[in-house]
Amino acid sequence: MGETLHGSPSPDTMKDVDHCEEISDADEALLEATVWRKLDRWVLPICTIFYLLSFLDRSNIANARVAGMQTSLNMTNYQYSIALTMTYVPYIAAEFPSNLLLKYVGPRWMLPTMVTIWGLVATMQGVVKTYSGLLACRFFLGLMEGGLFPGLRLQIRVATFFASASLSGAFSGLLAAAIMNINGKAGRPGWAWIFILEGIFTFLFGFTCFFILPNSPDTARFFSTKERNYVMSRLRADGAVAGDDKSDAFSWTEVIRCCQSIHVWLLAPVLFFLGTTLYGLAYFEPTIVAGLGYTGNQAQLMSAPPYAVAFVVSMITAVISDRYKCRGYMLIFFSVCNLVGFIMFYASTSNHVRYGSLFLTISGSYCGAPPVITWVANNSAPHVRRATSVAIAFIMTNSGGILATWLLGSLSPAPNYTKATVTFIIMSVGMVVLSSVTLAYLWHQNRLKADRRQFGTPEDEPRGLGDKSAWFVYNL
Repeated sequence: MGETLHGSPSPDTMKDVDHCEEISDADEALLEATVWRKLDRWVLPICTIFYLLSFLDRSNIANARVAGMQTSLNMTNYQYSIALTMTYVPYIAAEFPSNLLLKYVGPRWMLPTMVTIWGLVATMQGVVKTYSGLLACRFFLGLMEGGLFPGLRLQIRVATFFASASLSGAFSGLLAAAIMNINGKAGRPGWAWIFILEGIFTFLFGFTCFFILPNSPDTARFFSTKERNYVMSRLRADGAVAGDDKSDAFSWTEVIRCCQSIHVWLLAPVLFFLGTTLYGLAYFEPTIVAGLGYTGNQAQLMSAPPYAVAFVVSMITAVISDRYKCRGYMLIFFSVCNLVGFIMFYASTSNHVRYGSLFLTISGSYCGAPPVITWVANNSAPHVRRATSVAIAFIMTNSGGILATWLLGSLSPAPNYTKATVTFIIMSVGMVVLSSVTLAYLWHQNRLKADRRQFGTPEDEPRGLGDKSAWFVYNL
């Protein structure tokens, strides 16, 4: 057999991909370039904006807090943490049933419906008069947004998907600063207008997408028949979709096999740690900046640059990671960035140094997400096993978000956040260690598989091995 590709599918899957074998390498390269260009033009911008709006509408409560929401609603720090937690419980619970519903409804109808509804809910946050009203809005916001990730994760490039999260952080601060100029209009405070205007935009965009979002590559009108067949064959080969109806069906056996994968559980704590630092910064970075001597609109504006830098860095490193297949090394690098940044914040009393540390920690957290999610997904096959591994990653990351709402919200007082910073330092060390162990484990497994390939052929293996096949080479 020829050269084995990193993260390549098992022989069972490759037997189903007949279409790709019927064209020359030159024609396949041209076809692939055409397909990606069309996806980048028609699908990627829509899905990226979906995720950007999801993160923006979930985290703009941090900007509203700096703008006076907590004072207006007579909230304590403890109550603010409860409001954040209220978002995450339904957010996590909605992931699995959304997966099932997506099969029957299809993304063309399900995704715009969720975006439109949560746009309404996000807008309602700006008209609430009581703390209990805010809690109700946060609950339904989490419920609607929880189904977005399973609906998008197999349809767009992961790096762009997560880069939009850091971009939303930059937008959030800039938009909040601009919106505060209409403080008092129609008798509403500036923090209320942050929710209202950003929520209305989400609602309008979601409604528009009913008319422009394709249901799947198999039914996309902008693909020719040849391009459509090619896309579906490549998705089957990659394990993103199943090769046939039987393998597409839910299988508890594959779920159990995923739960027996050592590399998934080595990275599970990393995902939890990363989720804690990422969501902690997402919900409290404007407050942290305000504690460094910046006030009012200045605090909103100064919260944007670290996110803008993180966006640029994530796009650059995504190209490097894809080209050299070095997910693990990228994860270790950004974990070290996290570690250095949190140590700077803990050890220094200078506001300038502490502000500078945010560039390292935000880049480390937001840029560490794409490689670890992709690493987990690429090293799991077939379809159900991969979907299960991504679901585990989703649950661990958002569980870290729940811890973050309390760690920075009420357990560690501003402006030093000593307990939280020490916890983040320990977590960053854990990320470096576990990522390195995972890298060593996968490298060792690839060596063992290389030895097995010398004494057999793909036909000698039993069917259904997935990523356990000797011809499936793990991404490093």
